[in-house]
Amino acid sequence: MIVASSKPFPEIKQMLSGFKKVCVLGCGSCVTICHTGGEKQVAELAAQLRLAAKLEGRQIEVKEDSTLRQCEWEFIDDIKEVIKDCDAVLSIACGVGVQYMAEKFPRMRIFPGVNTTFMGGPVEQGIFWERCAGCGNCILGTTGGLCPVSRCAKSLMNGPCGGSQNGKCEVSQETPCVWHQIYDQLDTQQLLATMERIVPPKDWTTGMENHPRKMVLEHLVMKKQ
Repeated sequence: MIVASSKPFPEIKQMLSGFKKVCVLGCGSCVTICHTGGEKQVAELAAQLRLAAKLEGRQIEVKEDSTLRQCEWEFIDDIKEVIKDCDAVLSIACGVGVQYMAEKFPRMRIFPGVNTTFMGGPVEQGIFWERCAGCGNCILGTTGGLCPVSRCAKSLMNGPCGGSQNGKCEVSQETPCVWHQIYDQLDTQQLLATMERIVPPKDWTTGMENHPRKMVLEHLVMKKQ
């Protein structure tokens, strides 16, 4: 189970500034259960974006769609037709879903609409490669949809370390250097200039300070009562 919290709307609006045609894309699994990324939230967020643009005198077309799971290739294959004429996609899936979308559509700008904050689930049967650390402060919008927190052995925030060679991590030659991948992704999107911005030290208290973690979703607790 993956739990996420909605990003503040001003942050979302800032990420999408300048784009004329946006698709808000939901996910029908974990984030639907925790009421942050389902079809209802897609409709609400799309309405907010349209209203904000109208109040500011801007033109924007906002499409709405959802898929059963953004974290599995077969479920996002059909999204290609939905987003093919969009400038950007606002994914309100977890950080894994955002990255799957970014990897599937490398030329499309994919932005995170939620902060992935808690993950828990099966620990046996199958093999899983971590894509999201649930750090509670998603930066996928500025790293080409690839997460340096979970996919860099050192969680570096400002480029690769000196040990990476030929696109491989120094910790394990089986592991790609995510900063090499981020560079290639941003180069494809003609956004290499974003790597010139120095990212300040990360606030680790937003997600990974205590283990095991417990999260209480107040809006669901109140609804139950």
